[in-house]
Amino acid sequence: MHAANWARQKDQTRNLRIGYFGSSTGGAAALVAAVHLPREIAVVVSRGGRPDLAADALPKVHAPTLLVVGGNDDIVIELNEMARDQMRCEVRLEIIPGATHLFEEPGALEQVAKLASDWFIAHLTRNDE
Repeated sequence: MHAANWARQKDQTRNLRIGYFGSSTGGAAALVAAVHLPREIAVVVSRGGRPDLAADALPKVHAPTLLVVGGNDDIVIELNEMARDQMRCEVRLEIIPGATHLFEEPGALEQVAKLASDWFIAHLTRNDE
């Protein structure tokens, strides 16, 4: 949240929309921070994250959220599905086939990067918000 507040104070970044990217437990942190700064945070991406740890904050998230999970990370897939079902904003769950929790398999992180960048571009360049 401090980085978002800092960016809002700078002339060069004051009018830019902000997106958060969190991985592992940082996914939950990004979602909670988005709840605390609903006007500033325009989009969230969670990679291999634990959005379930955001608990009571999940229904309060307004920022469009992308959840990316490895296809071989069964427990985290289930936790992300449960979190997705509690959210009221635009939310999409993407599963990378054959990937594990850290996305160490060849090409897995590249797939995450493509999904995340497409999500950021689609939501940070909107003129309707």
